[in-house]
Amino acid sequence: MKDKLLAKFAELFGDSQGTSYYFAPGRVNLIGEHTDYNGGHVFPCALTLGTHGIARARSDRKMNFYSLNIEGFGVVETSLDDLTNKKSYGWGNYPLGVVWTFFEKGYPIETGFDMVIWGDIPNGAGLSSSASIEVLTGLIIKDLYGIDQLTMIDLALFGQYAENNFCGCNCGIMDQFTIAMGKKDHAIFLDTSDLSYEYAPIKLKDSKIVITNSNVKHKLVDSEYNTRRRECNEALALLQKELDIESLGELDIDTFEKHKGVIGDPVKENRAKHAVYENQRTIKAVEALKAGDIDTFGLLMNQSHVSLRDDYQVSCDEVDVLVDLAWGIPGVIGSRITGGGFGGCTVSIVKNNVVDDFTKIVGEGYKKKTGLDADFYIVEIGDGARKVL
Repeated sequence: MKDKLLAKFAELFGDSQGTSYYFAPGRVNLIGEHTDYNGGHVFPCALTLGTHGIARARSDRKMNFYSLNIEGFGVVETSLDDLTNKKSYGWGNYPLGVVWTFFEKGYPIETGFDMVIWGDIPNGAGLSSSASIEVLTGLIIKDLYGIDQLTMIDLALFGQYAENNFCGCNCGIMDQFTIAMGKKDHAIFLDTSDLSYEYAPIKLKDSKIVITNSNVKHKLVDSEYNTRRRECNEALALLQKELDIESLGELDIDTFEKHKGVIGDPVKENRAKHAVYENQRTIKAVEALKAGDIDTFGLLMNQSHVSLRDDYQVSCDEVDVLVDLAWGIPGVIGSRITGGGFGGCTVSIVKNNVVDDFTKIVGEGYKKKTGLDADFYIVEIGDGARKVL
């Protein structure tokens, strides 16, 4: 991929002398969905799929962004003197938002840069292609301009800040944190209330992680994602009348059940219920994994999907079809929607000896029931964002 990126860079910007090469992964969340902005736990891992980028600093204040994935879009031409979100920039608002964040956080850069990227994360699939671009851009800026005092966690927070305040999606920290801090063959058990974390080895001796793309694209900015966050905040404010808590993630199930009546709205109660129960499921799932109890881990994944479908209402008919088909196959340990929802992907843990059956049965069944083709990715867990050379 590097040679293709270098060739395109030279074609667009004269030559490729003095460029550097970077990579930021995508991510999949094994369990702990919509808990990150509720102060709960998540359990994601970085993938070997991701975004590759070539970049070089300029001597003027112009910035140029180009994606090999959408060559027809052309070069997004911007400037350090006009850091505003423009619809015409399309995907370019993600790197531009990170540049804007560096200025907002007190790290203005004096010259612009040129960047060419290519990614193999399916766009709109819920595997964090946007967060991957954000962390990649942060890493490029940190490296090109020698801003050594910033850590990878800082870059994750900058990416989240850009997504929230420049791009308009009120996401939590999970995606950017995982992409910045991923570790090969490990998932990250992250407490989003204080960003304390530990790496947990994923030892699936006789199983694989299979991601199934529904090819129903979600757009979090335009979806009800922000509505869910608001509903949780409103439920929290009502619970705070009786409880001394800062987030829904602080509640155990018994305390929530005892006080949930104060919410007084069945929809908001269900949203809060999911946040509380999902957080507890995530804690139990990591304990089960550490104990080598993969079957319990899978059962908790299944329960997570039911809660996301019924209490949080972020699934959709097509994704439910994928999950129902997966649940019917012996050798599927667990399967659930992953990502923000309203389309996107499922993540399943599948025994090695039934992976072929899984893709055949789910693929054919999905086509028959929805008329759509599903795509399958047997994924490996990789390291976080890095400068390659």
